[in-house]
Amino acid sequence: MGAVPRRVVHTSAMRILVVEDERTVASALRRGLQAEGYDVDVADNGVDGLWMALEGSYDLVVLDIMLPGKNGYQVCRELRAASVWVPVLMLTAKDGEYDEAEGLDTGADDYLTKPFSFVVLTARVRALLRRGRPAEDPLQAGDLRLDPSGHRCWRGEQPIGLTARELAVLAYLLRRADSVVTKGEIIDNVWDPGFDGDPNIVEVYIGRLRKKIDEPFGARSITTVRGVGYRLESQT
Repeated sequence: MGAVPRRVVHTSAMRILVVEDERTVASALRRGLQAEGYDVDVADNGVDGLWMALEGSYDLVVLDIMLPGKNGYQVCRELRAASVWVPVLMLTAKDGEYDEAEGLDTGADDYLTKPFSFVVLTARVRALLRRGRPAEDPLQAGDLRLDPSGHRCWRGEQPIGLTARELAVLAYLLRRADSVVTKGEIIDNVWDPGFDGDPNIVEVYIGRLRKKIDEPFGARSITTVRGVGYRLESQT
């Protein structure tokens, strides 16, 4: 494992880990994010990045996909397998729905294709940090419980690991329990205001939530209202 960057901790600042092997990009991200008031650490390979994300207490990980040692998909997958649910923003030079789907399937919360605007990146960062630490009372529907501030979810007594974006989608559905909500409403309330991607990304997250909160328990809390949207039943 390469040398781990010296860490300077500012207790008043949110902490971001950037895992990026392109030195110019990593340096620009560090300077830009520090200028925004964040405490930033950098790793230049997937092995160091994974170790730091597991050992550190970060509020967000900015993770490149094409990395030496371990790629971003592997890093994210291993973080989630270790029940580390820090929000992950993936960066890649790749473009295409299959790359994005793979990133999301490994547990990433958002995806940004290079080259990108730093203004857009910081907006995504702020949005993920807000979702990672929402100030909200616990939510419940039947035996499904969600603690947004603690980033925890249970079905009965069984804990369920959710990414920051999955938690945000589920929290919105729980707040609107028994009401039909459209994809547009979910995007408006969960995604960044500047989101201009495919609204069908909502289907990806609904599918992921069903696999985590419903299918293992034989439940059917999230239903599809064909041609309209989705409804989370308050009695599940």
